Amino acid sequence: MKTDKENFFDLVYQVVRLIPRGRATSYGAIANYLGAKSGARTVGYAMNAAHTMDDVPAHRVVNRSGMLTGKHHFSPPEKMQEELEKEGIKVENDKIMDFNKVFWDPNLELGLDL
Repeated sequence: MKTDKENFFDLVYQVVRLIPRGRATSYGAIANYLGAKSGARTVGYAMNAAHTMDDVPAHRVVNRSGMLTGKHHFSPPEKMQEELEKEGIKVENDKIMDFNKVFWDPNLELGLDL
């Protein structure tokens, strides 16, 4: 039987799979979409557990300022930036440039159906 945390992680992964190439979102935006407004840290834990899951584009999830705070969970850590840059997202000093232009808000982009 899955725990509530595992179920929440699964919901996080479902949202992350919907982030289009060339776009990025934040831990908090995902948490807010899932009805857990103070759950950004838990979304971060889910992303930490997802770095080896090929079907979850964890590189597209960053902090609210566009910082690549999860990069140390990639092997090597530079892989997160490399994956974003392959999609046309410019990164400097571990931060997405013009984050507001590539920001993908699940509350605006998705309906309430998950």
